[in-house]
Amino acid sequence: MSRKTTGAWNAIHSMCRLQGIQEQELYEKARMLLGIYRRVCWSVLGSANCVAEDVDYCYGTDLDRALVYLETFAPDKEREHFEARIKILFETRWMLELVESAMLRVKEFPDGGDQYFEILSKSYLTRWKYTESEMLELLHLERSRFYDKKKEAVMIFGIALWGGMIPGMKNHLQELKKETDRAWSCPT
Repeated sequence: MSRKTTGAWNAIHSMCRLQGIQEQELYEKARMLLGIYRRVCWSVLGSANCVAEDVDYCYGTDLDRALVYLETFAPDKEREHFEARIKILFETRWMLELVESAMLRVKEFPDGGDQYFEILSKSYLTRWKYTESEMLELLHLERSRFYDKKKEAVMIFGIALWGGMIPGMKNHLQELKKETDRAWSCPT
């Protein structure tokens, strides 16, 4: 097998074809998402710390008391502002959990999933960036092989996310909406 026709590439091509996924678009979306992951985590951490500081400053260190205060005594505007900030944190956390779940799927990939996981983790997800030479040394790969494996890893991540995690979550949310609609429409 040549460098470009590995078992992993054959599997990637098959999965994309079966799921009707455009490979180039998948690669670009996955690479972009992975590329911003560090900054999003940093931003979320900063936002979470700001919210925690605001709550501590305004309502004391007892979070239960602060939440009861916001629910029962806070003016609507103050509560809406707080709820909006918390909502953004939860939505972002949900997206981060989707990425983490997709990463676990990458690790389970039958043809070298552990190595793909390590490549993605060290390339995109760790707090600090590794240099190319550090990556090559840590992963025991030649430079050209590393870049081939990295592209495969990004594709596998994309398939795990857009071919599995997101459609599964959409189905789950649609089922929840149907259940909620049924619960609200049932006469009591």
